[in-house]
Amino acid sequence: MKILIIGGNGTIGKKVVSNFKNEDEVIIAGRTSGDVTVDISSSDSIKEMFEKTGKLDAIICIAGEAKWAKFNDLTEEDYYIGLKSKLMGQVNLVRIGQNYLNPKGSITLTTGVLATNPVVQTTSAAMVNGGIHSFVKAVVLEMENGIRVNVVSSDMVEDAYEKYKDVFPGHNPVPMNKVVNAYIKSVKGRVNGEVIQVSA
Repeated sequence: MKILIIGGNGTIGKKVVSNFKNEDEVIIAGRTSGDVTVDISSSDSIKEMFEKTGKLDAIICIAGEAKWAKFNDLTEEDYYIGLKSKLMGQVNLVRIGQNYLNPKGSITLTTGVLATNPVVQTTSAAMVNGGIHSFVKAVVLEMENGIRVNVVSSDMVEDAYEKYKDVFPGHNPVPMNKVVNAYIKSVKGRVNGEVIQVSA
C-alpha cells in the first residue's frame, strides 16, 4: 500500500510510521519537514501536497492544533485556531483527499480523549474533537468508490505521560502499541465511520 502519514514526525506519528514502513510505501508529511510539507489549515497547501504525492491507498492524519486556555481567557479568535487547523484541516483532507485515493482506499483522522472526557482548559480542543467525531459518522454516508473514513481517539499516550501527567490527573497512559494498532485497524481492516477509542 501507498500510505500518506501527515504528522509522521510527531510523538504518535513516529511509531505509526515505524510500523507501516515495514510492509508499505510510506510518505511522511509535516508542516516544516518530511517527504512533503503541508499546512493543513490551508486548502491550497493540502491540494499542493496531494499533487506531489499522486494517487494513494490510505491517508492518515495525526496533526492539527487547538488553543488550550481557561474558558474565560479564550477569545473568539482563539477558537478559530482549532476550527481552522484540527477541525477544518481534517475535514479538508477528506474533502480534497478523496480525489487522490484509489478505490477502496481509506482516510484515518485523529482526535483524542477530550471529546468524551475533557479536562480543564480544553473547551476549544474538546469542542473540535467532538465535531470531528460527528463529521466522520456523517461523511461515510456519502463517500463513493468504497472509500472508508475513521477516526482514532486515544487517551493520553505513554510517550507523552511525563509532559502531560499533571494536565490529565488520574488518566492511565495508553501503551503505544495499542495506539498503533488502532491505526492498523482503520487502514488494514474494514471498519467504516468508526470512532476507534483507545484506552489503557
